[in-house]
Amino acid sequence: MAKAKNSKGIYRRGRIWWINYMGLDGKQHLESSGSALKAAAEYLLACRRKAVAEGTAPPVTSRRTMNTTFAELAELYLKFVANQKAFATKKGFIAELKEEFGAVKLNALTLAAVESWQARLLSQPRPGRAANTTRGPLAVASVNRRLACLKHMLTKAHEWELIGKDALDRLRRVKLPKEENRRDRFLSVEEIHGLIEVAEPHLKPVLIFALNTGCRKGEILGLTWDRVDLKHGFINLNKTKSGEPRNVPINGPLRAMLKGLVRRLDTTLVFYNPATGGRWHELKRSFATACRKAKIHDFRFHDLRHTFASQLVMAGVDLTTVSRLLGHASLTMTLRYSHLAPDHLQGAVDVLARLQGAAGAGEEKAKIARK
Repeated sequence: MAKAKNSKGIYRRGRIWWINYMGLDGKQHLESSGSALKAAAEYLLACRRKAVAEGTAPPVTSRRTMNTTFAELAELYLKFVANQKAFATKKGFIAELKEEFGAVKLNALTLAAVESWQARLLSQPRPGRAANTTRGPLAVASVNRRLACLKHMLTKAHEWELIGKDALDRLRRVKLPKEENRRDRFLSVEEIHGLIEVAEPHLKPVLIFALNTGCRKGEILGLTWDRVDLKHGFINLNKTKSGEPRNVPINGPLRAMLKGLVRRLDTTLVFYNPATGGRWHELKRSFATACRKAKIHDFRFHDLRHTFASQLVMAGVDLTTVSRLLGHASLTMTLRYSHLAPDHLQGAVDVLARLQGAAGAGEEKAKIARK
């Protein structure tokens, strides 16, 4: 294949730019930048020459380290994460990364190539689910999840001696944009009643459960009857996002709803698809229909959890208790709701004022007594 030569130690083979530099061993080293961007090759060459000048670029001693491609790392990493809770999500990320960088050798993967891919995800439309349609660019949070997966893959590659430390340190410098994904959307009491009233029969008990427990969608749809203790009034969740089991108390409306549910002999699920007896994986269509009928806009299923927490805080429940009910790993996560309880913050400083007032009165009485 024809080469586009460059006197500066950079040349192109097909679409990919390569570099040529003198290593610590006194020999010429040819290395692919893994990118169609000339700037990526220039950056890689500058890094290599700087490392050689500082005496920190070790000669390549392992053909495995030198020749391992990203696609080979992806296959190894898939086996490593196969038993993790978030495997399905990570599998999708790995497939996307493999499609982008699969043919690139790990030690040739550049920061410029990764940042170029990151920029495209944040700015370019994506193919829609239907033919000849498009969707908007990925959200910052979605891109950051993919970058976090890539960084962990490269960390493991270094631990498995598939990539050099200099290459790992170079790639770790990719920055994750700040996420602005906080939502404070929650329903009023009137909106709660309106949403439940218009919900379809299979959705209504799910909504009641979510609004009275603050559980996540996965915790609700995967709940089985052996985890429900109506006698003692609690639900034991063993598969949670934090990995820690927690008990959720059962209140009056929740108890009445659970007692009224029809159980099937062919499933242990509390909430099941009546047509199949199997698990619901998504309730997007029926949930969107209920929101439309109730004239509730910009509202997602996860916002039911925010509604649960917000209503508790506004009713005067302390943040520590709300944090435990939500199953948050730390109280910091629950502090997002603190602004909903201004009266209680005011009450806290009023206690201090009363204490100071009592102390002042005591001193005054003591002075009178001394006179």
